[in-house]
Amino acid sequence: MENLEHFLAQVWFVILALFLFLYVMLDGFDLGVGILSLTSSNDDRRDILMTSLGNIWDANETWLVLMGGALFGAFPLAYGTILNALYIPIFGMIFGLIFRAVAFEFREHSTNKVFWNVAFGVGSFMAALFQGFALGTILEGIKVDEAGHFIGSMWDWLDWRSLLVALTLIQGYVLIGSTYLILKTEGELQTSHYRTAKIAAWTTLVGAILITIATPVVYENARAKLFHQPEVYLFSIIPVLGVLLIWLLIQSLNRKAETTPLVWTVLLFLLTFVGLGLVVFPYIIPPGITIYQAAAAPSALVFMIIFIGFLIPIMLFYNIYNYIVFRGKVAGTHQYGSVKGEREKGKG
Repeated sequence: MENLEHFLAQVWFVILALFLFLYVMLDGFDLGVGILSLTSSNDDRRDILMTSLGNIWDANETWLVLMGGALFGAFPLAYGTILNALYIPIFGMIFGLIFRAVAFEFREHSTNKVFWNVAFGVGSFMAALFQGFALGTILEGIKVDEAGHFIGSMWDWLDWRSLLVALTLIQGYVLIGSTYLILKTEGELQTSHYRTAKIAAWTTLVGAILITIATPVVYENARAKLFHQPEVYLFSIIPVLGVLLIWLLIQSLNRKAETTPLVWTVLLFLLTFVGLGLVVFPYIIPPGITIYQAAAAPSALVFMIIFIGFLIPIMLFYNIYNYIVFRGKVAGTHQYGSVKGEREKGKG
C-alpha cells in the first residue's frame, strides 16, 4: 500500500509539472507579446501584436486554472501552505491577468486606445513579475512547522534571489514572445522582433547563469542534491545543453529562420523545467514537506487521475486545433497593418 501511495504521489507531481510547463510555455508568449507591446512605436504595430493573440490567449490560461485545481485536490496541504506564503505574489499575478484581460476587451471598443494599450502591457508585466517572485520563493524554500503550516512572514518572498528569478523569467517570456511574433509577422515588424529575440536570448542566458551559480551557494537544500553522486553528472549536463540551445537559437535568428527560433526556445523552456523539477523533487514545499507527506488519500488521487485522463487529451486537442485554425501571418492594411478583426493568411 505504501508503494502505491508513493507511486500516485509521483504521478501527480509529474502531472502538475506538465500543467505548469504548458501554462508557462503557452501563456508565456502571451505575456511576452504583452510586454513587447509597451515598446511598440505606433498603434498599427500594436494592433498586429494584439491581434496575433486574439483567438488563442484565453485557452492558454486554462492550464493555470487546471493546475490550481489539481494542486488543491492532489496536495491539499501544499495548496494551503503555498497560497498562505505567497498571498501577495499570487494576488499580484491574478490582478495582472485580470487587468490585461479587461484591457484587451475594452481596447477593441474604445475610441482612445492609449490607456488600454498601456494597461495591457502593464498587466502582462505584473503577471510575469509576480510569477517569477513566486517561483523564486518556492526554490528558496518556505518556512513551515512540523505540520507543514506556514510560519514565515508575508514578505518572505521579497528578496534579491527571487527578484533575480523574476527578472530572468520576464526575459524568458520576452524571448518566447519575440520568437512567436517572428512566426506571425512579416516585413519590418518581423525584423524588429529578430532583434528583440537576440537581446532577450542573451539576457536570459545571463540570468540563467547567475541563477545556476547562486543555487548551490545560496540554497542549502539544493546544494546537497546538486553535488550528490551520481546526480551531479546529470546536473552538469543540463547547463551545457542550455548553452547549446541558446547557440542554436542565435544561429537560427542570424539566418532569419521563422520556425526554428520558436522550436529552440520551447526546448529551452522544457530543459529548464526538467532541471527545476529534478532540483525540487521529491519536495512539494521545499525544503521540509515532500509530495508523500502532502498527498491526498490514494482513493482521491485515483479518482482524479481517471477524470484528468479524459480531460488532458480534450484540452490538448483543443489547443492544437486552435493553433492549426489560426496559423499563418497576421494580415494588415498598410505598412504594418491596421488590423480590423482577426484576419489570418492561413496556409491551408
